[in-house]
Amino acid sequence: MGLILGSGGKGGRRGRRSLNAEINVTPFVDVMLVLLIVFMVTAPMLVRGEQLNLPRTTSAPLKSDPNDAPLTVWVKADGTVLIQQTEVPVEALGAQLQAIVGEGYDKDVFLYADESVPYGIVMDVTAEVRGAGFTRMSFITEQKTNTPR
Repeated sequence: MGLILGSGGKGGRRGRRSLNAEINVTPFVDVMLVLLIVFMVTAPMLVRGEQLNLPRTTSAPLKSDPNDAPLTVWVKADGTVLIQQTEVPVEALGAQLQAIVGEGYDKDVFLYADESVPYGIVMDVTAEVRGAGFTRMSFITEQKTNTPR
């Protein structure tokens, strides 16, 4: 009869599995891809409105040529709309602006809106101006002062 003794090497660990020190990134990648798809689907739904380049109220007024006067659109506090100081019904605003474009007018449009006018009305007027074919529009503000109103 013979007896085989272990040599002290790896002989005693034959039944054990070695530890894996690598991180499994498959679940992480799956979650990131799902988040990417969710953001790609929802991002276009979140952006709504007009692109605005609001003038800075601390800058100096622009010098303008009196022969090159812009078209002015006013939105008063009660919601009435004026084009060049002429009152225009809101329903006829788009047609009136398209008639001005049809006459060959291609200059800037200055929009004066009272601060108490609801945002939705200002956006409707802005959409009518852009829908008529005007591409350059400025929102006119008053220069800020340090004195309270």
